[in-house]
Amino acid sequence: MSERPTAVAGPDPVAEYKTILKRVLDNRPSGTRQRLAKALGKNRSFISQIANPAYPVPIPVLHLETMFELCHFSQDDRRDFLTAYRRAHPRRFALSMPSRERATSHSRCRISETPNAIAPSTR
Repeated sequence: MSERPTAVAGPDPVAEYKTILKRVLDNRPSGTRQRLAKALGKNRSFISQIANPAYPVPIPVLHLETMFELCHFSQDDRRDFLTAYRRAHPRRFALSMPSRERATSHSRCRISETPNAIAPSTR
């Protein structure tokens, strides 16, 4: 009886993006984790959980922009983080991220330059 080869699991994408976040946070000044917690309206322990690759707690997509801005991610770190995040949460990412973070087309809207046509009442 021959054994079927088992699939070798690749790196966990959640652990991968959390490793990037941990590295970025470790290179930021003291107090960054506390400022991030305050900006997200969370406890500092939440930041420790989302930055620890050993914990499976995902980072909510709504927190990503704040996290990128506050932690000053480099372009390379941001790209690598988002690549791993997309692999870990493809549907969540596609539905929630701003269009500039996704490969989508942009729409344009022209705003009229005429002043508001509604005149104040004289009564």
